[in-house]
Amino acid sequence: MSQPAPAHPLSDSAASSADASADASSASSSSSSSTDSAAPASGAPTAAELLDFVRRTAADRELVDSLPLDPEGRTWVRLEGPGGSEAWLIGWPPGTGTGWHDHAESQGAFATARGALTENALAVRLPASGWKTLELADGLDRSRRLAEGGGRAFGRHHVHEVLNESPDTHAVSVHAYYPPLPLIRRFSRTGAVLRLEQVERPEDWQ
Repeated sequence: MSQPAPAHPLSDSAASSADASADASSASSSSSSSTDSAAPASGAPTAAELLDFVRRTAADRELVDSLPLDPEGRTWVRLEGPGGSEAWLIGWPPGTGTGWHDHAESQGAFATARGALTENALAVRLPASGWKTLELADGLDRSRRLAEGGGRAFGRHHVHEVLNESPDTHAVSVHAYYPPLPLIRRFSRTGAVLRLEQVERPEDWQ
């Protein structure tokens, strides 16, 4: 394994207002993580607008109930997102999760439509390339639980994992990203060491 390089937390000034207000119910137990204050391109949806979309869509019971659910694995349906964004309706069987990953240059939002999801995140911006392993500094971990109706927005280079920790209840959520995802980087984690394992392109999941 190559020598890990230290990863440093973002300063408080880098946190976006959209993330700070995304989930007021959990603000007291978790701080903002890995957001980007850069303004979106003219006409592009903001993180706050993506959050509004996923919350409104998650409240559409007819749409949520139309998603086929599989007890063995996650299911998903592509949705029409606002302003050219990429959006998904996703079903989560009990005990399933994404593993650690990021969304490259895309900002995004997600909201729970049924059940509850847990997000574990890192308050750090990872280098875009040129590394295989990173040693994480102390104090970077953030965790929040999003019950039905709860949502959060995040900025570019956001590193997280999303889990349905329920032993018996399926969860459903709505996700939106802008710009549409150019790639997803997937990581493994052993203690403080984060390792880049795979880079997925859109053709791998569409």
